Amino acid sequence: MADEELAALRQQRLAELQAKHGVRRGAPEAEIRNTILAQVLDQAARARLSNLALVKPDKAKAVENYLIQMARFGQLPGKVSEQGLIEILEKVSQQTEKKTTVKFNRRKVLDSDEEDDY
Repeated sequence: MADEELAALRQQRLAELQAKHGVRRGAPEAEIRNTILAQVLDQAARARLSNLALVKPDKAKAVENYLIQMARFGQLPGKVSEQGLIEILEKVSQQTEKKTTVKFNRRKVLDSDEEDDY
């Protein structure tokens, strides 16, 4: 499948999703995002995601982008439950996990024992 054909199919799918939910053409991006998320998440998962957005907005945005991308490519079989969202959150947490390292810089002190001043 050529890149142009794939892009055309993506645009067609997005237009179908927007038409299905009554999203008008010049709608703000946030409204489109909310519409798509409302379509792919059940009520409990939506509540969990909004709670996460209050505490960790960056992680919530990453999960939203992941869900929207999966919805656009047709990789979601149905609505995502709260348990499914938890699994997605764990995946995103593992990918963005920060590794903390501690490095000790020991200072060398002049030691008079090494130098004999007789």
